[in-house]
Amino acid sequence: MVKLENPVLMGSIGAAQGLRGEVRVKSYTIDPTAIGDYGHLHTEDGRSFEVLEIREAKNVVVVRFRGINDRNAAEALNGLDLYIERDNLPDEELDEDEFFYADLEGLEAVDESGRSHGTVTGIFDFGAGDLLELKGPGKRPVLIPFSEAAVLEIDVEGGRLLIDPVAAGLVDDEKDNGPGSRRRRPPLSDGGE
Repeated sequence: MVKLENPVLMGSIGAAQGLRGEVRVKSYTIDPTAIGDYGHLHTEDGRSFEVLEIREAKNVVVVRFRGINDRNAAEALNGLDLYIERDNLPDEELDEDEFFYADLEGLEAVDESGRSHGTVTGIFDFGAGDLLELKGPGKRPVLIPFSEAAVLEIDVEGGRLLIDPVAAGLVDDEKDNGPGSRRRRPPLSDGGE
C-alpha cells in the first residue's frame, strides 16, 4: 500500500463495463487516454492499480487494470478516485497562464481591496464550465465560475487568487442594485411595429 504525499486527482472510476473486469473511468487529463501514461494509479486508501488496456468511449475511457479480471471485481471499484504523486507530472515548463488544477487548491481568494472570500477547496465541472469551490472560516462553501471575468489573476507562488466578487456572484453590483434603485422591465412586444 502506497500513501501519496502530494496527490493529484487523475480520474474517477464509474460502472463496470462488460464481463472481463473493465471499468469506465472519468479522466481529468486533457487527452482522456493519457491517464494511463503516468504509471500506477493510487486510491486514497493506498491501493495501487496498473493500467493494462485503455480505450475511449463517449464521455469516459474504458480501462482494464491488472488483477481485475471479472465483473464482480470491477463493480467493487465503482466510486473510487484515482491519484498520482504530484512529482510524477511532467517537469516541462508551463506557460504563464497554465497550471495544474491541484495547484489551485489551498489558494486564498481575495478581491482588490484585500478582503478574503475563502480558500479554494475544490474544482468542479458539471458540464457548463469549471467552478471553484471557496470555503471560509465559519462559512458555507460557495461555487464561483472559473472564468477570466471572475478570476482576474492567479498567483500560485503567492498563494492567492485575485477575484472580482461581482463577476464571481459573491456580491451584488452596488451601482445597479443600490438603495432606491429600480429595475425596469423590458417593454412588452405585441408582435407588430
